[in-house]
Amino acid sequence: MTLATLALSLAAGILGGAMNALAGGGTFATLPALIALGLPANTANATSNVALLPGAATSAWAFREELGPVGGVGLRLLSAITFVGGLAGSLLLAATPTHVFDLVIPWLLLFAFVVIAFGKRAADALKQRVAIGTRTLIVAQGCLGIYGGYFGGGVGLMTTAVYGLLAGVSPRALFAPRTLMLAIANLAAAIVFIAVGLVRWAACLPMLAGAILGGWAGAHIGKRLSPGLVRGWTLLVTAVTTGVFFWRAYC
Repeated sequence: MTLATLALSLAAGILGGAMNALAGGGTFATLPALIALGLPANTANATSNVALLPGAATSAWAFREELGPVGGVGLRLLSAITFVGGLAGSLLLAATPTHVFDLVIPWLLLFAFVVIAFGKRAADALKQRVAIGTRTLIVAQGCLGIYGGYFGGGVGLMTTAVYGLLAGVSPRALFAPRTLMLAIANLAAAIVFIAVGLVRWAACLPMLAGAILGGWAGAHIGKRLSPGLVRGWTLLVTAVTTGVFFWRAYC
């Protein structure tokens, strides 16, 4: 690791940690940086996950006073479901060959981009037509945990969209539970990725330090920034990253 690569890893960690705290999507900052450093896509994804874990935990701690049940479901149950789902998703990634993941990842990025761009509208439209119950929320949380463990890009925004189906819950009120679920999914995945040796520590450690700083700063900045500004920046980063990965895989 040269000084330049250390700086890139650190800067990507700061940006990724801040993005996760503000709206989610921190993977869109860290994953391209790790691939630019020469890591295979699945190794880069696992390394990114572990690097963002402390930042997610820092953000969750900053929002701890705002935590509470979601849609009548207690945080302990939601946390347990997310942890089990994260374990399952990360085991699936560990079993996915690198060349297959290279072809899959652009579509995962595109899916996350669509959720970021249209998730709120879809949630608002569905909320007018259906009432989500606790069973539906539990199933949805399990799916979010699996996705978070396998890839994680945009999972924070997906969580916001799913929780947005609950009547009377504003996106701002979801900062705390969403950030906690993200940290738990990352923790479950990190256990598997470290156990199977998918993490490149030379690139992970400076990114991890940056993510802690970015997660702490993002959590405090998020209490002051307008949602529109945060969403616009996230959309821009997501769109550019998605385009680059499609070009990389298919051109």
